[in-house]
Amino acid sequence: MEHIIQNLSTYGYLILAFYSFGGGMLALIGAGILSAIGKMDITTSIFIATVSNFAGDTFLFYMSQINKKEVMKYMKKHRRKIAYTNLLMRKYGWLAVFIQKYIYGVKTLVPIIMGLSRYDLKKFIILNFFASIVWGLIVGLGSYYFSNIAKTIFG
Repeated sequence: MEHIIQNLSTYGYLILAFYSFGGGMLALIGAGILSAIGKMDITTSIFIATVSNFAGDTFLFYMSQINKKEVMKYMKKHRRKIAYTNLLMRKYGWLAVFIQKYIYGVKTLVPIIMGLSRYDLKKFIILNFFASIVWGLIVGLGSYYFSNIAKTIFG
């Protein structure tokens, strides 16, 4: 077990960057726990996860915006979901960018669908920037402080 934790603390930041690029929060939760036991640094972990998550969502948005025909081939089965998401984005606007970061199974689709719509790239980048910061702070600090509380209660 100690060998696994040592490997995670050695390669943890790299794993965190790749996993967060895809929108996953499990790696940030793990980094928060490892930070609580002193194997990683929570500030560095949150920074890496935030930057990587921001870059990943921006990449998905941009690639779907410039490759609409190619992306639509994969999204044909989901036309109703795309139309519904477009209506929700028009109704709730910027809130969709913040909420999507916490919903498993949606966090990858929302930037793609927003890229397929006529959503403005600059507006998405600004909203995604702040949403990524909020996401990193909530998930990272939440897991860090919860593990400290759990360690105090159970350990």
